Amino acid sequence: MTKYNDTTYAILGILTTECKSGYAIKQLIDRSLNHFWKISYGQIYPTLKLISQEGLAEIRTSSSNGRPEKNEYYLTEKGLDVLKNWLEQPIEHFPAERNEVLLKLFFGHYQSYERQVLLLQKYKEALEIRYQTYITIEQAIQQDTSKDSMYWLITLDYGKRTTHAAIEWCDCTLGKLKKEE
Repeated sequence: MTKYNDTTYAILGILTTECKSGYAIKQLIDRSLNHFWKISYGQIYPTLKLISQEGLAEIRTSSSNGRPEKNEYYLTEKGLDVLKNWLEQPIEHFPAERNEVLLKLFFGHYQSYERQVLLLQKYKEALEIRYQTYITIEQAIQQDTSKDSMYWLITLDYGKRTTHAAIEWCDCTLGKLKKEE
């Protein structure tokens, strides 16, 4: 069986939802996946082209209310089988975090106390905004009655918990810096 990249599998998964056009896929990515899986707009259409060429999805053209025609993509049985097969495979790469805040603090000895504190305060503020975004997303998902909503809430819970832990880490680290100063 052909091996595809993770973006292909992500888009196959998205095609199991109500999102069928490139635009709708991008909207879903921006509202949900983008918090843990980045896919650029420039990756979507080439991936959709590959998926249709490989027979994993079929294209249907639709139009409505005088708007230009748009392509919608629907998973084929082959596409669903490829997605299910990938889901059954063991994880190949566990996530490795790239965090500029941690990188700068690792070399913090060469940074002023004021800059360290400012760095952590700004990071904490950004995390608090992210956490509130997750709360808003959670409220919207809780209104959804689809089979997918429980799984969306599970991934969202991961984001909420890791963000909450990072906020606590900021508080703790600011306390340690204050003691050292």
